[in-house]
Amino acid sequence: MLRLLFLVILFLEGNFWDVVDSTTVTYDSKALVIDGKRRIMQSGSVHYPRTMPEVWPNIIQKAKEGGLDVIETYVFWNYHEPVRGEYYFGGRFDLVQFVKDVQAAGLFVHLRIGPYACAEWNYGGFPVWLHFIPGIQFRTTNDLFKREMERFLEKIVNMMKDENLFASQGGPIILAQVENEYGNVEWAYGVGGELYVAWAAEMAVGLNTSVPWVMCSQEDAPDPIINTCNGFYCDQFVPNSPYKPKMWTENYVGWFLAFGYAVPFRPVEDLAFAVARFFEMGGTFQNYYMYFGGTNFGRTAGGPLVATSYDYDAPINEYGFINQPKWGHLRDLHISIKKCEEHLVYANATQMSLGVNLEAHIYYKSFNDCAAFLANYGSFANATVIFNGKSYFLPAWSVSILPDCKNVIFNTAKVISQTTLNGNDFTWNVTMHESSLSSSSWSWYKEKVGIWGNNSFGATSLLEQINTTKDISDFLWYTTSINMDANTMQNKTKEVGVLIGSLGHAALLFVNKRPVAFSFGNHDDASFLLSAKVNLSCGSHTLDVLSMMIGLQNYGPWFDVQGAGLYSVIVTDSEYWKEDLSSMQWTYQVGLEGEFLGLQNVTMANSSIWTHQGSDTPINQSLIWYKTTFFAPEGKGPVSLNLAGMGKGRAWVNGLDIGRYWSSFLSPSTGCSENCDYRGTYDASKCLKKCGQPAQTLYHVPRSWLQPGENLLVIHEELGGDPSTISFLIQKGQVLCGRVSEDDLPPADAWEQSLGFVSRTPQLRLACEPGWYIVSILFASFGNPEGKCGAFIHGSCHTNVSPIVHQVCIGKQGCSIPVSTAKLGGACPNMVKNLAVEALCMA
Repeated sequence: MLRLLFLVILFLEGNFWDVVDSTTVTYDSKALVIDGKRRIMQSGSVHYPRTMPEVWPNIIQKAKEGGLDVIETYVFWNYHEPVRGEYYFGGRFDLVQFVKDVQAAGLFVHLRIGPYACAEWNYGGFPVWLHFIPGIQFRTTNDLFKREMERFLEKIVNMMKDENLFASQGGPIILAQVENEYGNVEWAYGVGGELYVAWAAEMAVGLNTSVPWVMCSQEDAPDPIINTCNGFYCDQFVPNSPYKPKMWTENYVGWFLAFGYAVPFRPVEDLAFAVARFFEMGGTFQNYYMYFGGTNFGRTAGGPLVATSYDYDAPINEYGFINQPKWGHLRDLHISIKKCEEHLVYANATQMSLGVNLEAHIYYKSFNDCAAFLANYGSFANATVIFNGKSYFLPAWSVSILPDCKNVIFNTAKVISQTTLNGNDFTWNVTMHESSLSSSSWSWYKEKVGIWGNNSFGATSLLEQINTTKDISDFLWYTTSINMDANTMQNKTKEVGVLIGSLGHAALLFVNKRPVAFSFGNHDDASFLLSAKVNLSCGSHTLDVLSMMIGLQNYGPWFDVQGAGLYSVIVTDSEYWKEDLSSMQWTYQVGLEGEFLGLQNVTMANSSIWTHQGSDTPINQSLIWYKTTFFAPEGKGPVSLNLAGMGKGRAWVNGLDIGRYWSSFLSPSTGCSENCDYRGTYDASKCLKKCGQPAQTLYHVPRSWLQPGENLLVIHEELGGDPSTISFLIQKGQVLCGRVSEDDLPPADAWEQSLGFVSRTPQLRLACEPGWYIVSILFASFGNPEGKCGAFIHGSCHTNVSPIVHQVCIGKQGCSIPVSTAKLGGACPNMVKNLAVEALCMA
């Protein structure tokens, strides 16, 4: 009996601790309610496969230090179930470990199971085998699709339950998402789409996760699903039910990169304005897409033509380093909003007009206890407004935050956070080290043009590429012959035109095994026409077309059935003779011989198939493989592969796939604005840089892919390039800059609700990456310094404060300098002075 009582006590104690460790998550009209408390939450997207597992904790910690409460991620079905019923959750795809790493950092998780992701990910995250189930139709009321979708969602939910990762089990997952942005395309599916939405919601709720489910961009999301907003601005968004909170699941911090396009960026002043306006107008949960973008390794990039870099101008850059001033300015914004949290969740706002395009939203806890947001949403004119009897200056397109309705602790347009230069033109010599491969010994293998193996097959029509290759390769050979009649030709050579129509994405034309022409589409329209003229004599001539994919479509209505490859081939001459070859006999070969042989693999490094002839490495040739060895770069900094001198292809280090490159595809020469005006509505084409240049020339090589001693580099070049121009770049340092005025606000974290500002003195703060330290002060001036980070110069008023800055900062990971004449001294007594500092960090 005593033993039985002891076991009962143990059982009850175990359940007691389960209850204590668990978290309840509900919602009401004001906010998510966590353990009975309404919460204002900042979230950021981090996709686990877009970086390496050993980097996850570092990225997550930086997100936490940046003021985030939640990490949001998609789940990538196509890599978790590459073959139906065969699952993979290892390496970069270890979802459980990623969620546990977030939990270890003390953050929550929003798990966007989908299973459609979009995300500029290949096929939107759907496995290609799904497409080949007879009778299936994606994302509509199709039983075959619904069965597969439910099976995968149940698989993921059960995995999370088995690991006790939902909030009710003591885990970090507080939200789950089913489907993704379906409301943008639902019109194309008619009644079937409406029924599908209702089914998906009911199915998800039936999985009993014990946390709320959301559907983003889905106005008709049925109860209890929360419909959420995606976009550059969501302040005007209203949920479809009065008892659902106002949530923003994708706030685009920049935009994705596509080959042949300029590089988009979003000014942090506009991003902060959008966030502040959202919370000013009743928002409760906001997620940055992306907070860390990372890299589309291998063939994971979606399409068409999405680049390998997924940097996204995010607060943490592709290499895992903090992107300043974006990270710091947003951190200060999060601190400021958090200081208003109790007011924001207590009651609805009172709106007050302050003039044209000027307004205040006040949140009261009691008659004399309030927080306020003052907004100037005009695009041009600065303004001075009167609020509660006091005067406040509001720059155009900005919001000021007053956690006590009196003191401004943050304005979205006033950036006082440091700027970090990671190897830009101004600081290249001191921050980057280049390791050239120009003297390396290269081996090569030249691809055969056209049919290369005994697994080719024929058809009397032009086959659609995706249905033919099943996406096991980017490449499909189309081969046929042209017979020039001897009687007609009369032993003469005739100029013949070849016109090829393709659904996408690119194609190389060979006539008699010689390259003749190359053409391609773009991200917005992958289709194209390839036109070429060739001189042919009488007799038979081979025509080989290598059709190329650059990522499967990932977005749009019925995107899963959008095709690729050739649909028309016509030959003609100037004498009105024309022949349509589309219905002739064609021979097909999926993939390249080098792929079939596995030339990228370490096991093939010493194969006799490679050719090596001293310094006579062939250059500017199409369809050629190159191989060399190199020693791992020293140091701790990020490593990138410089492929600016190559054309188009893929690269591998030690058999690991870096991704696609396309250095020869230049963006348009016009349309860029390096100093883009943040004021006014932003879109993805407003702020661009690197016009007339390749979208990407530097490719991330994770440090964990490198090994001591020799490493293997393999390049497959499709169009032609010079491998001697390839180099590795290693970041050995970073330049930090700060410029703060005596009139600037003190740091937001210097304000306390009960005390006000602990200090009203502005501060210039500098911080290196973790493990890096300030080793040199490159510039320091107190007065009216001119120029910008990397190119500061002394102004007409200059006080040399280098000794002060040196004493405070050298040898430190970070430092803070009060900005005042009392602290720094100086001449020009009637001038509002600025402190400008430029420092060098090294590991």
